[in-house]
Amino acid sequence: MRRTQPTDASNGYDAIAAEFTARRLKSNVGLATVMRWAGILPRGGAILDLGCGEGVPIAAALIERGLDVYGIDASAAMVAGFRARFPKNQAACEPAERSRFFGRTFDGVVACGLLFLLSAEAQKAVIGSVASALNPGGRFLFTAPEQACTWEDVLTRARSRSLGAGAYRQALSAAGLTLVARLRDEGGNHYYDARKS
Repeated sequence: MRRTQPTDASNGYDAIAAEFTARRLKSNVGLATVMRWAGILPRGGAILDLGCGEGVPIAAALIERGLDVYGIDASAAMVAGFRARFPKNQAACEPAERSRFFGRTFDGVVACGLLFLLSAEAQKAVIGSVASALNPGGRFLFTAPEQACTWEDVLTRARSRSLGAGAYRQALSAAGLTLVARLRDEGGNHYYDARKS
């Protein structure tokens, strides 16, 4: 009888957590884009950071702005780092597609560098969970290439996949979200900004 290998819910990121965090500490690419988006959110609002890592630089800047940030990451090492940096903020070590935090509501959800690490089915499931957890008027900002494509992750060598702008628009709409803007940061990363009616 063949044994199946357990899957790594962090998609290889737990093994390279220290390297990933060291790189993020040296780069603020995308931070200005996220902070402009955060400017429309209510002060003190609850924000869910999917794939939060150790919380630098995004969660740190959101917290500094006065937002109540919750973090989710499937890497135990990264969640430990997040908790050490932000002891007053809640963080869960679990896959985004099965997070207990979706049992509460948020004014905004941000997912930079996460969605495309998941299978197409898991990406759509996360979009549905985000929609259910957003307050009316809440916003969802996530990154993924405009075109449908697959590629090898630079750090983990795992396969990444973008569903493409048309498929993301359809998935958002099916979940009750409206795509209100598509943005690009200084590093050429593409963002989708969606709102719950």
